Amino acid sequence: MSLKGSTLHNEDICPECGSTHIVNDPDSGELICSACGLVMRETTVNDGPEWRAFTPTEKDSRSRVGVPLSFAVHDKGLTTMIGRVGRDAFGRQIPLDTKLQMLRLRKWQIRSRVHSSVDRNLAQAMAELDRLSDKLHIPPSIKEKSAVIYRKALERGLVRGRSISAITAASLYAACRMTQTPRTLREISYQSPIDKKDIARCYRLMLRELDISMPKPDAQLRVPKIAAKVGVGERTQQRAVEILREATRLKTTAGKDPMGLAAAALYIACVMCDEKRTQKMIADAAGVTEVTIRNRYKGLKDALELEI
Repeated sequence: MSLKGSTLHNEDICPECGSTHIVNDPDSGELICSACGLVMRETTVNDGPEWRAFTPTEKDSRSRVGVPLSFAVHDKGLTTMIGRVGRDAFGRQIPLDTKLQMLRLRKWQIRSRVHSSVDRNLAQAMAELDRLSDKLHIPPSIKEKSAVIYRKALERGLVRGRSISAITAASLYAACRMTQTPRTLREISYQSPIDKKDIARCYRLMLRELDISMPKPDAQLRVPKIAAKVGVGERTQQRAVEILREATRLKTTAGKDPMGLAAAALYIACVMCDEKRTQKMIADAAGVTEVTIRNRYKGLKDALELEI
């Protein structure tokens, strides 16, 4: 039984028997009453997406409803931006009165985005974080983690009375330490207007107040960074990683600077693989002194019983 060409004002109630048990069959595109079998509508248009998703993560990644939320933006990217384009959607020139009105709306829209003191704080901090991440070549995932750490510090009131740039730099350093990204405090302070001691003081404060647990620094992850600066081959890098792995197994790396250990292991690997790199070249690339490399060199050589 079918009602073709009829207009139904209420699709939740069957016009034949008055039942409210209506079934939408997505395969046939029909709207059917489960009580009497009346086909209330044929060829129903599916207004859902054309793609399929089986997990919530896959659904979020395939959704095309705008940019994803970002903690690295002070308003998380939710507000609307009024641009400066002088043409409408059809490419026609906007009249002068309308253009002036849009400029006034844009001005007040920008003011409303940073209305409270927290919004102004976040706007300044996220701008500084964006600048530091660009200078230090920080991946977006680590930038997001540092933004989350800064927001937690702001909620705890740690920013009050302290420099926003110092807390931002400390948050970025904490995110790098948590993800084992080889960025030293010296490198971050070099790109930041804040002194290294002030950043370290804010970093220790955040560790204490936010109860952040840091993983042990791994010297093996520092090897590619140093090797890229001095132009060392892949074979030599693998040899340096093997040296550090064996030293870690023998528990001779505890309490030592991972950057110094990585530099010494890379120097030993260069000697063993006949790649001519001086201690000064490796020390400048690692940001340590030649004395540190010589001391770590002697310690690794004696512990591993290497014949060089």
